Amino acid sequence: MATKTDVSISTCIDSYGSAIGMPQLCTDWASNQIFWLVVTLVAIFFVLSKLALPRISAVISERQGTITNDLAAAENLKSEAAQAEEAYKKALEDARLEAHKIIESAKSEIKQELDVAIKKADADISVKASASEEAIAEIRKDALANVKSVAKDITSELVKVLGGKVDSKTLTSVVNAKMKG
Repeated sequence: MATKTDVSISTCIDSYGSAIGMPQLCTDWASNQIFWLVVTLVAIFFVLSKLALPRISAVISERQGTITNDLAAAENLKSEAAQAEEAYKKALEDARLEAHKIIESAKSEIKQELDVAIKKADADISVKASASEEAIAEIRKDALANVKSVAKDITSELVKVLGGKVDSKTLTSVVNAKMKG
């Protein structure tokens, strides 16, 4: 024989055993909820401090070490790159100096070869010029002789045409005197 009662057991539970409103806000249960909240937080704290936090701190320190090592390696690579750049610049400058020396040497050799060729050409020209001068002198000499001969012939013919008598000795002396100036 069950009797029906409409009496509530507490301010948080009705006669049917269900919560009235939100059970979290029931003041009758606050001390119980605070106790379990503290127990749960302490358990979470111990789990985190013994398991998770050491792992997290190990990962963080490992990352920090990796970052530090990477930065040191980057600094080393940067200094090596600077040294390589300096070596490159020095090699480039040395190559330019060497190229300049080669150019100067080639210019000097070409100038020497050109001087030799000019001297040879001058000698050839000189030989040809003297040969030409000799040929011209010979031609002049022959031309003067021919001119004297032609002058004697023309003068002799003119004197004969004009009715005179020509002796060759007189004719030669007159032509020679006129040719000398």
